[in-house]
Amino acid sequence: MAASTASSTITNEARPGVGPTRVLCLGNELIADDGLGIVVAAALVTHMEQTGSAIPTELAGDPAVTVRAFRVPQVGVVELVETALTGMYLLESVVKASRLIVVDSVVTGSAEPGTVLQLREQDLVGPRGGSPHYIGILETLDLARALGLEVPDDVLIVAVEAGDYWTVGGAMTELVKAAVPDVVEMVVALLEGEAAVVHSARDG
Repeated sequence: MAASTASSTITNEARPGVGPTRVLCLGNELIADDGLGIVVAAALVTHMEQTGSAIPTELAGDPAVTVRAFRVPQVGVVELVETALTGMYLLESVVKASRLIVVDSVVTGSAEPGTVLQLREQDLVGPRGGSPHYIGILETLDLARALGLEVPDDVLIVAVEAGDYWTVGGAMTELVKAAVPDVVEMVVALLEGEAAVVHSARDG
């Protein structure tokens, strides 16, 4: 599927006038557990190909951002955005969506490596976590709102506590790798509107 920026948003035909649900998978597969988002994105693509129908996306913008779009029964249009970009480079990826689900690894120090955390944006107060993506996405959402851009009110973060966030060229640790199916299952449940317990990183 062609690389594209999230600015080439496709209208959600299941809900006219409403933007797509966007799953934003953040990560860098060259840095150990930071590769989580990339691995989850690949698994979600496989799931979407089996349960929905692909929608072509136009080649445009930053080659560091890949967008794949699917029409999924009972859900509507879902955009899967995969990128290693951070900070303000994520601005286009957070606007013009009806819902936003962010997938990333994080270092909170309050949970064992491999722990899956489902967080709401408002759970994250005070100093941010150790992931540069984790910090960047929150600041980007704040900036987008300050600029009056269309940012979804419904923002969920599915994060996995990293064990190794520093080794360049290192493999994903076994505990984090083992959490991938749980993350995929949680994201699919959220897409389908199933209720799930939301845990704060402070709860451990």
